[in-house]
Amino acid sequence: MPAGESNRWLPELEYVEMPLGQVLYEAGGTLKHVYFPITAIVSLLYVMENGASAEIAVVGKEGIVGISLFMGGGSTTSRAVVQSAGHAFRLKAQIMKVEFNRAGPVLHLLLRYTQALITQMAQTAVCNRHHSLDQQLCRWLLLSLDRLEGSELIMTQELIANMLGVRREGVTEGALKLQKEGLIRYSRGHISVLDRRGLERHSCECYAVVKKEYDRLLPNKTAK
Repeated sequence: MPAGESNRWLPELEYVEMPLGQVLYEAGGTLKHVYFPITAIVSLLYVMENGASAEIAVVGKEGIVGISLFMGGGSTTSRAVVQSAGHAFRLKAQIMKVEFNRAGPVLHLLLRYTQALITQMAQTAVCNRHHSLDQQLCRWLLLSLDRLEGSELIMTQELIANMLGVRREGVTEGALKLQKEGLIRYSRGHISVLDRRGLERHSCECYAVVKKEYDRLLPNKTAK
């Protein structure tokens, strides 16, 4: 973001804590803020009428939570939940609308990010339909790593299962396979990635498609 734009934003940004499991908004709710994660990761989930849910995208330090606010709607069909604790900047909804309507550099940056996010959502849907749970797990781990500093995630198997929309037993089996092959180490909710290149080889093409699009649209914003 150009210096002039960022200097105007800085006084309006609120630094907030993002504890694990915090719900930033529910489906159908009115958005009062948008969030720019710094060290946290936020999961966007679609929730069915029976309570079942599946992740449609993840947002970290590369992006913004709450795109529906400036894409023509004040609410969204998804739920936003903190999947990895950390901090974020928060901006009031009305200020976000004003900045978007200025139609300057911020507008173009937000639209490029939105296109990248749509790519992630579409690829996630394809991946969940056509690829194995092991491949989905590798994709999910890699996307999360790209949005964190370091190579460790604090994440229970139950939470991963909820994100992927699968049974916990399937995640347990997949994690054990990856650990046996020396790609990760899992212990009591902590996942340490030991061989990132190995994870990339075990993943399907979906991770590479999403990564390439983020790198193309946001060349200085992607972590890895």
